[in-house]
Amino acid sequence: MLQVPPSAGPGGQTLIRLLAHLTEAQAPESAPSLSGQLSQWLGWTDAIALSSALNGNPPAVPAVGARAADSDEAADSARVRTMLVDAIRDDRASSRARRSPVRPLPVEALDASADFAIHRQRYQTLQQRMESAIGDLRGRLRAALARRPGQGRLAMLDAVMERVMGAREQALLANIPAVLEAHYQRLRQAEESALAQAASANTSNTDTTDPSAEAAAAAASPEPARVAATVTPGAWRRAFRRDMEDLLLAELDLRFQPVEGLVAALRANRSGS
Repeated sequence: MLQVPPSAGPGGQTLIRLLAHLTEAQAPESAPSLSGQLSQWLGWTDAIALSSALNGNPPAVPAVGARAADSDEAADSARVRTMLVDAIRDDRASSRARRSPVRPLPVEALDASADFAIHRQRYQTLQQRMESAIGDLRGRLRAALARRPGQGRLAMLDAVMERVMGAREQALLANIPAVLEAHYQRLRQAEESALAQAASANTSNTDTTDPSAEAAAAAASPEPARVAATVTPGAWRRAFRRDMEDLLLAELDLRFQPVEGLVAALRANRSGS
């Protein structure tokens, strides 16, 4: 369950650590090498496509006007990333300009057993938004790279890697909502247990008929009062939303790594020309 695509760099390692924290599992110290994993994942058709991208001759693309047309690839990348971060941090960000924005249900109106379905839907919707926006951006960056002299092979290689690794990445990231659901239930049950313990302790204290005995019991065992004071009903929901946001941001970092590589290649090509 803690696996993420082996292309994971710093963003992927952050995602691994967060998943390990939420599942109370031990995060792996090191991930298998990309070359070793590719040998297990590539089918023969994928291997042929990858070999063709590495050894073939990419089609010639006229470079006339390429510098002017591709001058804003970094700005385009930053714009898409900002849009996705805003959507993650506020699920109503995309609807602020609409006449009828979607309003969240009040916490008290949500049934505990059905509440997570709302969070699952939101997480999956944001995953789909990331996949679509980043996929479109990656295609635009590849087209810009293909217009640069000598960079057509790199653009072809990225296209093959997106096809080969994309399905594997989506299958692994699709497991995250299940991890979140288990974490959601643990947080809810932990708060319910703490509140029940505090209520039981308070009930036993109020049942004491002798005031002097009650004072002596409170002095001898002040722990129930501290428990009651430290448990805030509904606090687990805020903790869960924060954890969910952290996971989404880490997933965004992971998904954006190929984009950052393409932008770096375009920048290096420009500076070297």
